[in-house]
Amino acid sequence: MSEPLPAPYGLRHVALKVRDMAAAEAFYAGLLGFSVEWRPDPESLYLRLRGDSLALHRGEPARHGVLEHLGIAFAKPSDVDAWVRHLSSHGVRLLAPARQHRDGAYSAYVADPDGNAVQLICHPPIVEFEEGRPDGGAQSPSANSPGSC
Repeated sequence: MSEPLPAPYGLRHVALKVRDMAAAEAFYAGLLGFSVEWRPDPESLYLRLRGDSLALHRGEPARHGVLEHLGIAFAKPSDVDAWVRHLSSHGVRLLAPARQHRDGAYSAYVADPDGNAVQLICHPPIVEFEEGRPDGGAQSPSANSPGSC
């Protein structure tokens, strides 16, 4: 019998193609608070936010629908609302207003400078994990919902 595979940490890296590196950096680092990890050349930029990694590569974004959106997690719905107000005040386009989802999550969607959808989300399993309950919602009150933000 083979040994079980080690558990992954989760989805911690996303790479995007962007048309305008300066605009993308201003959005992700300037507005969303990512820090620059590495700038190996003018065509590439690696950013970090806590334990997450975002790579930006200059080029024409693919429009074949493989990336639905990327998500940035928050602890509370009011955090999502605060970020929506902040980003809107900087002219960032709101794609979908904040709302409660049937899985207990609360989120809004904004567009980055290349039109990629960025979800600002409070998701119960993520909150539980960040609070030191790595079951990720296994002890949730409902079998149909992992809890509520």
